[in-house]
Amino acid sequence: MAKPVTMPLRARGAALTAYGDKRDGDEVTIEGDIDRVTFENAESGFRVIKLAREGAEPLTVVGVFPQVTAGTRVRVRGRFERDRKHGEQLRALSVTEMLPTTLVGVERYLGSGLIKGIGEGYAKKIVAQFGMDTLRVLDEEPERLAEVDGLGKKRSETVAKAWREQRAVRDVMVFLQAHGASGALAGRIYKRYGADAVRIVSTEPYRLAMDVWGIGFKTADRIAQELGVGSNSPARMQAGLLQTLNDALEAGHTCVSVDDAIGRAMQLLGFDPDDAALAEHVREALRALVRGHYAVAELADGEPLVFLTKIHAAEVRVAQRLLELTRASARELGGAAQAMTEFERTAGVELAPEQRDAVSRAAENPVLVVTGGPGVGKTTIVRAILSVLERERLEVRLCAPTGRAAKRLAESTGQRASTVHRLLEFEPKRGEFKRNRATPLECDVLVVDEASMIDLPMADAITQALSDGTRLILVGDVDQLPSVGPGAVLRDVIASGAVPCVRLTQIFRQAEQSLIVQSAHRINMGEPPVASNRPDADFFLVERDSAEAARDTIVKLLTQHIPRRFGMDPRHDVQVLTPMHRGAAGTIVLNEALQAALNPSGPQLTRGARTYRLHDKVMQLRNDYDREVYNGDVGIIIEVNAEQETLTVRYDDERKVVYEVGDLDELALAYAVSIHKSQGSEYPAVVLPFVTAHFVMLSRNLLYTAVTRGKRLVVLVHDPRALSLALAEDRRGERRTRLQARLRG
Repeated sequence: MAKPVTMPLRARGAALTAYGDKRDGDEVTIEGDIDRVTFENAESGFRVIKLAREGAEPLTVVGVFPQVTAGTRVRVRGRFERDRKHGEQLRALSVTEMLPTTLVGVERYLGSGLIKGIGEGYAKKIVAQFGMDTLRVLDEEPERLAEVDGLGKKRSETVAKAWREQRAVRDVMVFLQAHGASGALAGRIYKRYGADAVRIVSTEPYRLAMDVWGIGFKTADRIAQELGVGSNSPARMQAGLLQTLNDALEAGHTCVSVDDAIGRAMQLLGFDPDDAALAEHVREALRALVRGHYAVAELADGEPLVFLTKIHAAEVRVAQRLLELTRASARELGGAAQAMTEFERTAGVELAPEQRDAVSRAAENPVLVVTGGPGVGKTTIVRAILSVLERERLEVRLCAPTGRAAKRLAESTGQRASTVHRLLEFEPKRGEFKRNRATPLECDVLVVDEASMIDLPMADAITQALSDGTRLILVGDVDQLPSVGPGAVLRDVIASGAVPCVRLTQIFRQAEQSLIVQSAHRINMGEPPVASNRPDADFFLVERDSAEAARDTIVKLLTQHIPRRFGMDPRHDVQVLTPMHRGAAGTIVLNEALQAALNPSGPQLTRGARTYRLHDKVMQLRNDYDREVYNGDVGIIIEVNAEQETLTVRYDDERKVVYEVGDLDELALAYAVSIHKSQGSEYPAVVLPFVTAHFVMLSRNLLYTAVTRGKRLVVLVHDPRALSLALAEDRRGERRTRLQARLRG
């Protein structure tokens, strides 16, 4: 390696212009002021900056390093290289921020947008007031900001707080950069750990993979090894095993076989799979996790399985509590037949025999599952059951896993319904539900709609919040995709036979006329959907032989055909659902194309490669309990404040949530969303690409779930080969759980 050369900006002069006798690959250290940031991707941390040079053109610096702003003085360590397209540039190994040393530099530094609440105008005033003492005042006497004309006490406090946070994040960035981490992660790490960030990362680097959203094992592992953790250390092996078990949870499984866990951990750790000695060390690391109560080992049908401790405890509790509730003696509800007759008269409907049976069984049993596909009258049954319960003057509560599903339940029943989190009074600071065994719900009956979306932790919370005498009615379509979270609760409960269940199969006359309903049931049986070109049809098939052709067709459908023919608003009424995120017909590319076509200009904020504009449709990507906005919630951007770098999103239930620029990683454009994210939602119209590029995801229940999301219109833009693949695949997405066995046993 060539010996590093330090070349301060003031001293390098013409030598740097010509790069002296430097060869590509030589390492140098250069100090200078950032002239401008020409490109940055906040997700990857890759940036391109122009570094000011005395008497010469700015130097191009590229690489992965922390966020920097124009006017900032930095020390860059890197190697020169020649790019075919862009010519000579410096490939940064590290970029360390330094404080500016001139009044102009200080003013530009403060006015660069680095500090919330300070633009160029206020930066001028602050520097005019404090001169070269400005940065010391911000550090040591921030209360003196109130002396600046026009700043005011409230804005002064906001600026002081933002400065403290920025300095703390900067310290984290410098530390992480010194140990091989991307600066793009520093904000998240600081937000999670606060002032303890450096200490925790120094002593427990693998916690990052478990605690900080967006950081995986590989990033934490790289930091750990920079800190001196050996590749064969027990701590690293245990971290790899925990990551493997968490990956299984992400895939929906509550457990994995011990051999599978060891094999996957070996792969994750970069070990030779044939190295028996290392495999035994990993196995011992797994035993240590079990001894330390991080994991639970269990023998099932002669096969050793392993669970994360929390998920094992939740699965055991759900099984025990469901069996307790099912076996409880339920007060007999009299007059069910008379109540049904009265309901038929007032509602103007005639209940089918299987519907009457469902209502009768709801009156007889303390726990009941009602399942069935579209058009079989699940909503009618819920209304009929409610009429029986109301006649008995029972206190009934209605809930659903998502805000959209709860809103739809309330509209269909005419009664108040809430999300599960709101019903059980989730407390964000404690990360727990207020309603539990000690403080149960005060109701006689709980009805949970869209029960296919209930994952194991949610099922645990629901069942623990019920008193011994409370009835539980679960309503959902078991043939849809299972929950986003771990487990397959509805499937397991039905398959166990331990809980009374009514499966509705009769399609009613009005629904029978819908091609959406007909096609959904055909898909569920492995048969191709039916379509029509009639003007009043609600299901259409459009053949395209490539992902690119499907993408172009979808843009035309939303910008031209659907608005003209059906009078629908492409932003509010039409939802594109797709199996994958990547590829020409995935969410990323489709969102970019649809944003360009439907909302090409206007006030905007940019975060990395994503641009968010006023009136864009967006989706929340993770649960944020503090702001009561959850993974999968969809809203519209109703305000963009470029000066404050904030935007406001209005969600379907009229909540308004403000996002700062640092929070935008939690949002994604939602013109196109994944089919998994659409669970529990209904849309006036659904446009669905299904092409061979999606082959790893294609399955019958994925297609079935997508089609059943559409109420008035479904357009399937498909390659016939992809459709055939999906209809033939009825096992993809199966999950490994033990709930069914526990309920039986």
